[in-house]
Amino acid sequence: IRKMKTKWGTCNLKANRIWLNTELAKKQIESIEYILIHEMVHLLERKHNETFIAYMDKFLPKWKHLREELNRAPLGHVEWRY
Repeated sequence: IRKMKTKWGTCNLKANRIWLNTELAKKQIESIEYILIHEMVHLLERKHNETFIAYMDKFLPKWKHLREELNRAPLGHVEWRY
């Protein structure tokens, strides 16, 4: 978990590591689940292609709705500087 300015999460395949944005702690549990599953799916499929989408549909059927909700939310307060 770490502060990130532009992403909710990221997956480093070489290191087998997933980073989550600290701002997720302020979001609903469903948003955290969406990001975690999204990043875990990257361990199975690197790119956002049809295979990736099929995995997302399988593991979290309402992922598109959760993504839209989360993308409407700011990553952090505009005045925060870090």
